[in-house]
Amino acid sequence: MQYTSHYESPIGGILLAADDAGLTGLWFEGQKYFAGCLEKNHEEKEIPLFEKTKQWLDIYFSGKEPGFSLPLHFTGTDFQKEVWEILCSIPYGQTATYGEIANRIAVKRGLPHMSAQAVGGAVGHNEISIIVPCHRVVGSNGSLTGYAGGIDKKIKLLRLEKAAMESLFIPKNGTAL
Repeated sequence: MQYTSHYESPIGGILLAADDAGLTGLWFEGQKYFAGCLEKNHEEKEIPLFEKTKQWLDIYFSGKEPGFSLPLHFTGTDFQKEVWEILCSIPYGQTATYGEIANRIAVKRGLPHMSAQAVGGAVGHNEISIIVPCHRVVGSNGSLTGYAGGIDKKIKLLRLEKAAMESLFIPKNGTAL
């Protein structure tokens, strides 16, 4: 059974979802792929994991790195889960590129290369925004692309974390708009 709860962040309403194994979703209201993994028969109910998640979010939105992790339950393909695990390793306040993530997967799998576009697809379908920090992934040229919550939220999250923004830019067209 999945459960849901709501959280009001400084940059918009958030829907949380969890099951007995862990957090399954965290979406900004109205974002692309909103509630993509949410079961039809879910129940709105405050469970202990939501209390802990809201505490994590309160710390995060106060401009600090939360000092604890939450149990996550990824629902996706093996490749998506592999990408999402890598996202979890991107340090607070730093960024990585789609190409860097693709290279990590290629090395791990013993492949000569991996498609950055395939990585982008998996990043874009991340169901647990913020906690699985897909907002920290940028294009190899510094382009702020590919955030399902919207480019404005991606910028606000990176600024909140005091990430180096000097070399980053909003593309004139592309997936970020």
